[in-house]
Amino acid sequence: MRCIDFDKEFERYITVWMKEHSKEYKNYDAMEADMPQVYEQFLDTPVNWLAGAKPGEYFNQFDNPKQLVNWMEDYFKQRIPVPDMLMNRIAELGLPAETALVAMMKKEKATMEMKMAAITLLREIESAAAMDDYIAWQLQRKDGEDELADNALESLASLGIRAVPAMREALPKANAAGQEALLTILSDYPGDENVFEIAMNLLQSRKDRLAVLADCLGKLGDERALPALKALAASEETPYLDYIELRSAIEVLGGEAPEREFDAEDPAYEAMRSMQ
Repeated sequence: MRCIDFDKEFERYITVWMKEHSKEYKNYDAMEADMPQVYEQFLDTPVNWLAGAKPGEYFNQFDNPKQLVNWMEDYFKQRIPVPDMLMNRIAELGLPAETALVAMMKKEKATMEMKMAAITLLREIESAAAMDDYIAWQLQRKDGEDELADNALESLASLGIRAVPAMREALPKANAAGQEALLTILSDYPGDENVFEIAMNLLQSRKDRLAVLADCLGKLGDERALPALKALAASEETPYLDYIELRSAIEVLGGEAPEREFDAEDPAYEAMRSMQ
């Protein structure tokens, strides 16, 4: 299929439009404020380079999800920006597109952009077809920025209770970063002893992640976490922002947090104080 560069066509359109309308504006900011409306106008204008079709409606004539996903893949391969309208059309077709999207995501030579687009579209059509892949990416998750795992985690969260049994089963197999990521979702579904124990272990081993883990333990709602939470809140090694989250979790669990004094040596405390 022919991969038309809609972004480049819009650039041509806007260049002509600005020449025709520049005198109507006092400054560039005022003109820029109207750009969303101009873009909508572009989408709704029949054009010769689409044989008289409107850019905003061009992809609506295609109903084969596999064809559309392959077309999107061609855009990626040719390094031409994928039109939002193409992705929107795939999303409109819904679950019939999931097989082709999963196939694109799993291709050996799939780029990061292709995988990210597939994950996002699968989430939009509420597909659980790639759930096992999403979980697998959490097992050896990297600490810090992990764009692919983050997107997959968002999809797991969107699947709700459907993903919980598989995530609980995978939790002990994950590395520390993966366990923490899975806990951010599993803590919304309290009552599993294994989940609680792993959360408690991480609280002691990942002292640089206290805020996230305290929030998870608060949502799990198990009062057995209180002694550990209070000890960490009382520790002079715990910085201000982590203390705030620990205190919140303690209060959610019905406890009373120890009082702490902070000073200017804690930059977060000093920044918060200066804002008051």
